[in-house]
Amino acid sequence: MTKIDGKTIAEKVIADVTRDTAELKAQTGVTPGLSVVIVGDDPASQVYVASKGRKAEACGFNAETHRLPADVSEADLIALIDRLNADPAVHGILVQLPLPDHIDERRATQRVDAAKDVDGFSYINIGKLTAGHVDDAFVPCTPAGAMILLRSVLGDDLSGKTAIVIGRSNIVGKPMGALLLAANATVTTAHSRTPDLAAACRRADIVVAAVGRPQMVRGDWIKPGAVVIDVGVNRIDAPERGEGKTRLVGDVAFDEAEAVAAAITPVPGGVGPMTIAMLMTNTLTAAQRAAGRAGGG
Repeated sequence: MTKIDGKTIAEKVIADVTRDTAELKAQTGVTPGLSVVIVGDDPASQVYVASKGRKAEACGFNAETHRLPADVSEADLIALIDRLNADPAVHGILVQLPLPDHIDERRATQRVDAAKDVDGFSYINIGKLTAGHVDDAFVPCTPAGAMILLRSVLGDDLSGKTAIVIGRSNIVGKPMGALLLAANATVTTAHSRTPDLAAACRRADIVVAAVGRPQMVRGDWIKPGAVVIDVGVNRIDAPERGEGKTRLVGDVAFDEAEAVAAAITPVPGGVGPMTIAMLMTNTLTAAQRAAGRAGGG
């Protein structure tokens, strides 16, 4: 069994981005610019945003965070996005989710210029991905990172492999299915209403769990020799660590699955580090395109 080390692979991606950023600056004078917009003071979002900002600066980007109060009007948020769309020094725009209930999340994310949509949420980028134009699209960061981890084990061409994606969100499940199809896998998209999910899993050479239920996928769901990509991040009680303590687990029962899988991503330390690494990759690509350099999506 191979434990897929997302942290080490992400560090290599970041090293490549840092090198290519220095090269872009030297040759064109363009510094990639990433603007993160956060509304309100959700603690988890604050942690994510700070982490993204630090990583962007480490890559040599110009990174800025726009912090708006929780009661900001939708019109004021849209006006900020419009200003960032029009700013040539900004190459990537990220609106941190979730947004407060009074703001239409779809309207805010779709306002971001598709050429600066480094989260891959724009319908234009989703359409390109769904049509198989992966190199021309900004792919959502989590599935893009998950594919790199998968390819580190199985290579680029997944012909002959059957894959199941558990979860159908627009952020992970659906784009993951499209990426697997583009790599020639035979793909099943499953979800909470799929009958006999365990049996469907047992037929798959590749299992991608992105359902948001702690340890739902059991070891006896996994075909011996399958590759398991666990996208879930769930916090559960950990009384063994002391009163009130918690720990992070994925959507897969790791110890059980590890015993039968050929390779598996741990939680934490698997897909998570890749998500931020791919955000940096997408931002660099946006800057390269703005500078007239051909950058893959």
